[in-house]
Amino acid sequence: MDSSVAAAEIVRTLIAADVFQLALIVIGTWLLIILSSRSLAWLAKRLAGRFRFYTLSAIPILRLLIILAGLILFITSVIEPTVENLTVLLGLLGFGLGFAFKDYVSSMLAGIVTLYEAPYRPGDWIEINGAYGEVRTINMRNAEIVTPDDTVVFIPHLKIWDQLIFNANDGSQDLQCAADFYLHPNHDAAQVKQVLHDVALTSSFVQIEKPINVIVQEKPWGTHYRLKAYPVEPLQQFDFITDLTIRGKAALRNRGVEFTTAVSLAQRDS
Repeated sequence: MDSSVAAAEIVRTLIAADVFQLALIVIGTWLLIILSSRSLAWLAKRLAGRFRFYTLSAIPILRLLIILAGLILFITSVIEPTVENLTVLLGLLGFGLGFAFKDYVSSMLAGIVTLYEAPYRPGDWIEINGAYGEVRTINMRNAEIVTPDDTVVFIPHLKIWDQLIFNANDGSQDLQCAADFYLHPNHDAAQVKQVLHDVALTSSFVQIEKPINVIVQEKPWGTHYRLKAYPVEPLQQFDFITDLTIRGKAALRNRGVEFTTAVSLAQRDS
């Protein structure tokens, strides 16, 4: 059969198809996607640690399976699923989508790659193109992240082709945090290092089984201390950094350690 004749036959079949049945397939697929996404999201909120991340990661995969199942059911309800009919239909769809929605299709393909390679998952804290936040949802075309300022950012999956992706916890509950301290160089460095280590060790947010590190770097203006440790949950990262900063400053001041400020830097440069 000529391809143009086959295409015309498919179009006539679409027109003559049971619109009510097709509508039920579309609505049923949509309801299944919403129900499964909300159910798994509700369950994830009541889980902790790795089980939460695994549950959230299952949402986009289940959504893709439901869409594929609905698409197969839709096609087989409209036309006879022969090789010839399917070849013509896929050719028409490919031509139309490739011509009209090149970037959209590219983002969808990148979304499928994202599900396979998993550079980020729901629950991960990522930074892409200057936007940092927790991945809330992975859709077919984009990922939704929530920033620390409670702003939702929509990032097309197309970005994975040409952008660096920084993943802070990579599907686990281990997310390293860092608190910075800038001190006058005239002090006992070994004592300061121990004080900051004890500050992290006694925090109510710290994950005890993970290492605590104090990195010391001498700068032209003074000494830079970077206190690194892990909170119990990634969501606690900002409370954890705040706790380390406040208690660390108080502990250092109690020992008479002088901090470097912008005023002292200006005086040094003058």
